[in-house]
Amino acid sequence: MPSRKSDVAIVGAGIVGLATAMELLTRHPGLQLVVLEKERHVAMHQTGHNSGVIHSGIYYAPGSLKAKLCVKGAQALTNFCDQHGIRYRRCGKLIVATDEAELPRLEELYRRGVANGVRGVEMIGPERLREIEPHAVGIRAVHSPGTGIVDYVEVAKAYAAEVEARGGEILTGHQVDHITRADGKVILETSPADIGARYVITCGGLFSDRLAQMTGAPAAPKIVPFRGDYYALRPAKKYLVRALIYPVPDPAFPFLGVHFTRTIHNEVLLGPNAVLAFAREGYQRLDLNLRDLWDTLTYHGFWSLALKYWRVGTEEMYRDYSKRAYLGQLRRYMPELKTTDLVDGHSGVRAQALGANGQMVDDFEIHQSADVIHVRNAPSPAATSSLAIGEMIADMADKAFDLQPART
Repeated sequence: MPSRKSDVAIVGAGIVGLATAMELLTRHPGLQLVVLEKERHVAMHQTGHNSGVIHSGIYYAPGSLKAKLCVKGAQALTNFCDQHGIRYRRCGKLIVATDEAELPRLEELYRRGVANGVRGVEMIGPERLREIEPHAVGIRAVHSPGTGIVDYVEVAKAYAAEVEARGGEILTGHQVDHITRADGKVILETSPADIGARYVITCGGLFSDRLAQMTGAPAAPKIVPFRGDYYALRPAKKYLVRALIYPVPDPAFPFLGVHFTRTIHNEVLLGPNAVLAFAREGYQRLDLNLRDLWDTLTYHGFWSLALKYWRVGTEEMYRDYSKRAYLGQLRRYMPELKTTDLVDGHSGVRAQALGANGQMVDDFEIHQSADVIHVRNAPSPAATSSLAIGEMIADMADKAFDLQPART
């Protein structure tokens, strides 16, 4: 028998899980809700290892969940920050084309931005580009003045405080090892205690596929982890970047490419790249988890992807080990950079859902089945979109679950 009981258990105290908990408790006061987190603190993985950009919604296909929830979520996020005294800045972003071949893709991004309702988005030439970023070069650019920066760990901690203020409980150090069912309850087995819940929502990020499988959901899409390493500009060179400078992304690849980010803490990050990680929490090049790597290498979808993008993957891996090659990518946008201007930065691991056919899942993917809702793909811009995603999940829960608090 479970030692603890709740109406709703949310697995994962990243920014999406916490936003969902906060929304459910706002709608349903008195709901017995618990958030289970395997780490000792909230926001330890994807939430705490990104560059802190508040995306505006330019990149995403009109009508997609990413497009709708990013635009809505960015506004909700800044409103939340205003209400809670969290520092953020609308610094603006440039997406820069450096050669003619990139112009059709740049124009498509502009059209997407307009279609998605991104405010103030404009196409600019090299003169205006240099006014905004004097040390950058390019032939044309999309300017998104509403793009911002924030510390998402600070945001997540504020969400957590609101969850607890509304009567929710956050249990850290509770890794879910098994999920079973008994007596009309979903039983989440953790080493400190078994938790019984009428309903469960999993927001497990890098382990979302394994959590889904524990409940009998299909194995695919499977998470394939990609590590992204950052460099940073040494302090004497931070003047080179005022805000955010991005390349025109490859539409066939779901990564935005190596870019320049001035953070809310006044660092200037350069990156990230995107290489296969040998562990789902493999933040260092030599980190290895045999189970994680076996999961990847025995998945047919991975080999379909690898065969299709072997050239891109090889180039990314080479740049990961060659600072000079990494610099070459950066100098396309800022020619005056030198190797000595780059110092080691942090890294992150992206939980990328991959279908059995080798197609990367591009949109957010959230599924409900019986008494469980699974967030199976929520990479960038999930942090920006977190409050809107939380609302969407709460809408699904309101339709599928009986969320009247259980009588004791």
